[in-house]
Amino acid sequence: MANPRTIARLQERIKERAAYCLQFELNDPRASFLTITRVELAHDFSHAKVFYSVLGDDADRKLTARMLQSAGGFIQRQVARVLETRRVPHLSWIFDGSTQQAAELDRLIREARERDRAINPALGTENEFVKPREDQPSPAERAEAQADEEDVEVADAEDDEPDDLDAEDAGETEVE
Repeated sequence: MANPRTIARLQERIKERAAYCLQFELNDPRASFLTITRVELAHDFSHAKVFYSVLGDDADRKLTARMLQSAGGFIQRQVARVLETRRVPHLSWIFDGSTQQAAELDRLIREARERDRAINPALGTENEFVKPREDQPSPAERAEAQADEEDVEVADAEDDEPDDLDAEDAGETEVE
């Protein structure tokens, strides 16, 4: 079994070389919005799974999958030149839908936040996921401070009314 650092280094070299081939050496218009996301190399170096994502719809994804199958031998030869290993792994191409899932989750979160703001306008338009600066309070701290100020104003208004007991207490202290 190979060292995990060696496997990680070879995975990165495969990823870099395959991406370079797709970007500069293949003159195929079907490879326009293609991204190599990661590579998983078997411990015996016999095969490597190359995960890719495509910007576009299902038709673009199918065209890119066909292009990768037909250009797979060329890319494998180019990868073999830089690996300098006894065995050259067989490359298999697997579509990675994690970027589309991330975009869908982001859309759902934005919609939920908009609904929350419609229900409670006090939330504001700030992004509560951004870490506030040290010198500025967070949105929650600002809301608490505003509530405390309102409570203090109500308490001050109550203290402005003359209280008979306070006057009597003040008079007693002067007599003594």
